[in-house]
Amino acid sequence: MTSPLRAAHAPRSIAVIGASENPDKIGGRPLYYLGKYGFQGKVYGINPKRTETQGFPTFPSLDALPEVPEAAIVVVPGTSAVTAVEQCAKAGVKVCVVMASGFSETSSEEGRLGEQRMREVARAAGMRVIGPNSQGLANFGTGAVLSFSSMFIEIPPMDGPVGIVSQSGAMSVVPYYMLRKRGIGVRYAHATGNDCDVTVAELAAEMATDPELRVLLMYLESVPNPAPLAEAARIARERGLPIVALKSGRTSAGQQAAKSHTGALANEDRVVDAFLERHGIWRANDLRELVHATELYLKGWKPSGRRLVAISNSGAVCVMSADAATRANMPIAPLAADTKAELASILPSFATSTNPIDITAALLTDSGLFGAILPVVARDPAADAFLIGIPVAGAAYDVEAFARDTAAFAEETGKPTVAAITQDEVAAPFKARGVPVFQTEAEAVSALAQFVAHHELMRDAKPTLPVRPAVAGAQRMLNEAESLARLHAAGVPVMRHQLCRTADEAAEAFRALGGKVVVKGCSRDVAHKSELGLVALGLENEAAVREAFGRMRATLERQKLAFDGVLVAAMAKGRRELMIGAHVDPVFGPVVVIGDGGKYVEAMPDSTLLLPPFQEADVARALDRLRIAPLLRGVRGEAPLDVEAFCRAATAVGRLMAAPDCAIVSLDVNPVLVGSAGEGCRALDGVVFEKA
Repeated sequence: MTSPLRAAHAPRSIAVIGASENPDKIGGRPLYYLGKYGFQGKVYGINPKRTETQGFPTFPSLDALPEVPEAAIVVVPGTSAVTAVEQCAKAGVKVCVVMASGFSETSSEEGRLGEQRMREVARAAGMRVIGPNSQGLANFGTGAVLSFSSMFIEIPPMDGPVGIVSQSGAMSVVPYYMLRKRGIGVRYAHATGNDCDVTVAELAAEMATDPELRVLLMYLESVPNPAPLAEAARIARERGLPIVALKSGRTSAGQQAAKSHTGALANEDRVVDAFLERHGIWRANDLRELVHATELYLKGWKPSGRRLVAISNSGAVCVMSADAATRANMPIAPLAADTKAELASILPSFATSTNPIDITAALLTDSGLFGAILPVVARDPAADAFLIGIPVAGAAYDVEAFARDTAAFAEETGKPTVAAITQDEVAAPFKARGVPVFQTEAEAVSALAQFVAHHELMRDAKPTLPVRPAVAGAQRMLNEAESLARLHAAGVPVMRHQLCRTADEAAEAFRALGGKVVVKGCSRDVAHKSELGLVALGLENEAAVREAFGRMRATLERQKLAFDGVLVAAMAKGRRELMIGAHVDPVFGPVVVIGDGGKYVEAMPDSTLLLPPFQEADVARALDRLRIAPLLRGVRGEAPLDVEAFCRAATAVGRLMAAPDCAIVSLDVNPVLVGSAGEGCRALDGVVFEKA
């Protein structure tokens, strides 16, 4: 079945409502592009003052056209744009691209209502709306350039294997410019604007079906509904199509700016990270990272690991390559003894035959050294990727031979191979032979690391959608005893404790537990007990327990807070306090956070997120990303912690939060005291909020 968004990419006929003879005006630019870039379908102008516009037949109204156009571009402003959308819906237009602004991206109530009206009439008629506030769409494969961007004049298009889709107009054409300057062809450059109907993710899903596309770049300012983005990722993974996304709004200032830009509501940033990772989408940190590995994606390489071999005629570049590789988690691969011996027989005695391989300035007098060592390195089984660094060359260097040998080397090994070359004239022959070239070794290693890690991400993707929606309405906090009972029932180990409502019960609990105890006031109105003096540690006798009971009861009653009793618990032993938290995100559903725990968790946060459902192995991998990961494995002769027990507890929380009938809105288990391997872990405190 043909997708309803086919007309957005490859319409057979287009009407421009508000057509202008002037190609420098918004109403004239799309007509200019449609004529210039070879669109083969029918094009109609709509302008009551003209019968022809830029050579295209022009009519006074939509209903005067000889046929119903598949796509319409709405350039007229304000309420006229809303009326035009209504007319398109009534006529049977399939896709309407609204370039007019002044809608939900502003604080205008009139604009918000106008955008809502567009969406309602379109959906009632089965028409799709892109925009408003859209710069437009561009398909250079068909010449359907429904855009007013001046960028396609500044640097002419060339059809190619890259697709760009963006909520922002600028962020659809700036990556286009960066890629075209590097000689890379771009098929799509789409900008959706306010996403009142068609979202950037829906367009991405449609683009991902294009068999000619080999990498898809996205710019997002919000993810109002994760399902279309998950669908785009599914289609892309099935095709082996990498998606690289730049999601802005990492900071609170960026989130606020996004709201005023496209009317987007920014999402909690770390949840977005977890969702993208889960679906195999690489998240770029900035524009450079969005595009800088594109050449590698287009080579069709299938990386098998991260081990790097660096080769240069500069010792400094070798050192800096090793530094960059370490930062990027691309280990410098130790070469096999046979490889080193053969390299030593070829290179001069003052060269370095270990990895990184320093050919030295001897390359100036013997240009054949480069071609001689590459086949040797190619045979070494340890290397997964290669970096060729040539900071200086030119006169007396056989640069053409270097480029030819490098290209042949990459072809022979089938492994990712990049070059770091500062001089444009030296880089040119490498680029001409299809070798990805970067100005510095740091940039080259960064691109390699992204490329390799992204393939790992796609391979290990575990796609999922929210397993239950956010819980709306009033909430209530369970007291600590109820919270611990709920956690224990879910499979989370908790401290040995007893809820006591009288001093006699507290004394009896002390005797039953044996040894030192903790006494804590228990109230459904108090989440943080220590701030009210409701925690007493290390009590050693019955009198102290009775005194603590009376004092805590008096404190709660004096503060007019519910007194649900006190908890008397055995003093637990362990080595490290970790934490588990969870909440239901309004967009992405249940989210579980794990990390370092204790009272400084907010002051010095070290945590990561997981989206249920997940397994214990997923928790273990997440823990490895924490700053405290080395401590968990054991340092300076210490035994490792019982990470397996903690992973089981975190997975139990994930199952609890994912249950369809779960009414929990959020929970906080801090601290979870973890012992040495084999000693287990126990939740020492817990707070659960659920739907009232």
